[in-house]
Amino acid sequence: MTPQHHRARLCQQLDSNSAIIVVGSPQRTRSKNQPYRFTQNKDFLYLTGFHEPDAVALIRPGHAQPYVLFCRPKDPAQETSFGARVGPEGAVATLGADLAFSIDEIDQRLPELLETRQRVLLGDEENRFTQRVWGWLNQQRGSVRFDERRHFRSMEPLAGLLHEMRIIKTDAEIAAIRHAVDAACDAHRAVMANTAPGVNERQLSMAFNATLAHWDCDTDPYPNIVAGGPRAMCLHYDENDKVLESGQMLLIDAGGEFRGYASDITRTYPVSGTFSEPQGQLYELVLAALDAAIAEVTPGAPWGRIYDTACRVMTQGLLDLGILKGDLETLLTEEAHKRYTVHKTGHYMGLDVHDVGQYRQADGAWRTLEPGMVLTIEPGIYFPDNAEEVDARWRGIAVRIEDDILVTHTGAENLSAAAPRTVAELEALVGSAPITRSVHVPSESALR
Repeated sequence: MTPQHHRARLCQQLDSNSAIIVVGSPQRTRSKNQPYRFTQNKDFLYLTGFHEPDAVALIRPGHAQPYVLFCRPKDPAQETSFGARVGPEGAVATLGADLAFSIDEIDQRLPELLETRQRVLLGDEENRFTQRVWGWLNQQRGSVRFDERRHFRSMEPLAGLLHEMRIIKTDAEIAAIRHAVDAACDAHRAVMANTAPGVNERQLSMAFNATLAHWDCDTDPYPNIVAGGPRAMCLHYDENDKVLESGQMLLIDAGGEFRGYASDITRTYPVSGTFSEPQGQLYELVLAALDAAIAEVTPGAPWGRIYDTACRVMTQGLLDLGILKGDLETLLTEEAHKRYTVHKTGHYMGLDVHDVGQYRQADGAWRTLEPGMVLTIEPGIYFPDNAEEVDARWRGIAVRIEDDILVTHTGAENLSAAAPRTVAELEALVGSAPITRSVHVPSESALR
C-alpha cells in the first residue's frame, strides 16, 4: 500500500473541516559541514514516501487538491555537494503532490491553504514547527476586517489517529518487514559462523551490516548491539569494540531496515561454540519462555498475557535451578523475577523498531491482539558479576532471545525462525567459518 493510500485512509476518518500538517525531519550535522546519514520522520514517511530533509506536508480531506508539499527548492550548488533535490516541480511530477512550494514560502502560503478549515491535526513529534503552527492558525483572525468572519481554529496531535492506523500492517508493509527480517536472519547466521575467541565485536557488527547490503537493506534500524560476556548486562550496549574471549557468551541484538521497515532479532550463544552446563541451562530456560509466549499470540488475546506467560516460565525455571526459593505464585505476586529479568518482553515493530500505538485501552485494560500486528517477543535473564546472592556459576551470564512475530487470523507466524535458536543449531554453526583477518591497531607511541 502506497503513501497515497495511507493518506486516503486517514482522510476517510476526517471531514472537509479538517486539515493535517505533518513535519519531516531535518538534516542533522555530525561535525562542521559533515551530515549524519539522513533518516526521515516515520509518520511523515508513512504519509508521503518523501526521503528529503526539511519538508512539511499539508493534507486537506475532501479538497480537489488535497496533498500539498513544502520542500527544499532546487539549488545546483548544494546539489553538487550533497546530492540531487526533487524540488517543488519534481514533487508534483514524480511524487503525486497536487501542489508543491519551496519550504521558504511556508509562512506565507500555508495559512492561506488552510482556507476555512477549523480543525488542524499536527504531526510534529519533535516540536520543530509547533509554535509557528499556532501563528498560522491565528493569522487569519488577526488580519481580517472587523466585519469579516474569523476562523477560530483548534489544534490537536495527529499521533492519536495516525498511530492507531500504523499498528495494523497492510500486505505491502508485511512484505517489507518480512524482507527486513529475512535479511537480518541471514546476517545473524553470518555472524554466528564468524564468532570465535579473539574476534572483535566490531568485526562482527560490520559483518552483520555487510550481509544486510546483499539484501538491499537501506541501513540498520538501530545501532547494533554486539556484546560479549559482561557487556551484555547493558541492554543497549553499542560500543562494539572489545575482543571476545573463550568462555564468554555473545549477545547480538541487531536487525535490518528495508524501505523504512525494521526487523529486530536477538540471539545469544557461546563464543567458543559450546555451551557450558550453566549457560545451556539458562539458555534453554529463556528459549522455553520465548516459545511459551509465542504460543499465546492469537487474535483476541490480551497483550499483557505475553509478558505474564514468559515471566511464569522464567520464574518456575529459576525455582527449579535453585536460584529463587519459595512458592511460585508468591514469587510472581512479589515479582521476584525482576531482579534478573530486568525488562518487558516485547514491543510493536514496523516503520519504527519500537513502533507506535497504544498497548492499553482507555479503561486501562490490555489491548487485544489483531491480525496484521507485528511485534517482538524477547525474554531475557541477566546475572551480573556482582549478583553475590546467587551461586558463582551463574554470575556473568546474560541471555536474551528475540523473535519477530506476525499476528495472523489463526495465531502467530515467527518471521525470524530462520535465525538459528536451538542449542544444537547454534553449536553446529558458531565458529564454523571464523574471521581470520587480525585486527591492526597502531601502537600508543605511534599515536603520540
